[in-house]
Amino acid sequence: MPCYADQMNYSRLTAGLLALTAITLMAEPKKTPELTDHYAEVNGVKLHYISAGKGPLIIFLHGFPEFWYEWKNQLAVFGADHLSVAPDMRGYNLSAKPAEVDQYQVKYLIEDVRALAAHLGYKKFTLVAHDWGGAVAWALAIAHPECLDKLIIVNAPHPGVFARLLSEDPKQQQASQYMLMFRSPQAETTLSANNYALLTGIVLGPGLKTGVFTEDDKKAYIDAWSQPGALTGGLNYYRAAQVGPPAPAAPGAVPSTGNFAVDPTKVAVSVPTLVIWGEKDTALLTENLDGLDQFVPHLTIKRIPDGSHWVIHEKPDEVNGYIREFIRK
Repeated sequence: MPCYADQMNYSRLTAGLLALTAITLMAEPKKTPELTDHYAEVNGVKLHYISAGKGPLIIFLHGFPEFWYEWKNQLAVFGADHLSVAPDMRGYNLSAKPAEVDQYQVKYLIEDVRALAAHLGYKKFTLVAHDWGGAVAWALAIAHPECLDKLIIVNAPHPGVFARLLSEDPKQQQASQYMLMFRSPQAETTLSANNYALLTGIVLGPGLKTGVFTEDDKKAYIDAWSQPGALTGGLNYYRAAQVGPPAPAAPGAVPSTGNFAVDPTKVAVSVPTLVIWGEKDTALLTENLDGLDQFVPHLTIKRIPDGSHWVIHEKPDEVNGYIREFIRK
């Protein structure tokens, strides 16, 4: 009888310990996925990318003059239940930088993304993109909708809407004048002067004052811009596309609407699409949202009134929340 009682007590103790362990494990916060470096030979170029987590694939495309680092906050968040991947697009940071300007045409850029997804073992994925990454994402969704589960765009104009604004809207024409400078032979000298002071002011300036960016962030950006050929690689996106407003010194000149879409006569997007827009963007105006539903029938728009072109950095929680809500639907 005493032996039986001891056995009962031991069983109860074991059960209690197992229950306590389960409760402790449930209470522990999930570990933040580790960010890891990789390289892939795809579409004739070597791409550097960062990944986190595992699960369905979600690819993040940066804009100019950023690099994979633009998405560092999103990689950790969405790596909790996805394979989250942010490449340095060709021409940027640690990825290959073809010397020929025509190698930066959109048709090559979208194939880089498709080839990277195939390299990772996926036929279909969710694509999140900003600025020039967004231009590539729009083109990919137009040309290859079968590749995408969902499309998420942050402050990047649809080619059909943007072509109309460059042709007809004086405000967007004025706001896009910087594109002419970026396409000029003097662009590298202008943008790299005084240790990239102009780029630092444009991208990081306000954020450094408010704490959105740190001095470590500033160093990371300058290191990326200082990679041999990296600044030229990013500027070659503008040069290859030849996109921009009429030059102010050439009355009667017509704008160059570029070649964002593989077939400019077919710019409809059938993929379910979320567009997030910082309304204080001074380069890409909110008029880019007007008439967007004519090209994108399955469209959700989320406006962030106090966000600028750099809304990903300024409002990461809000941006992440909109993305999370959309991909869960």
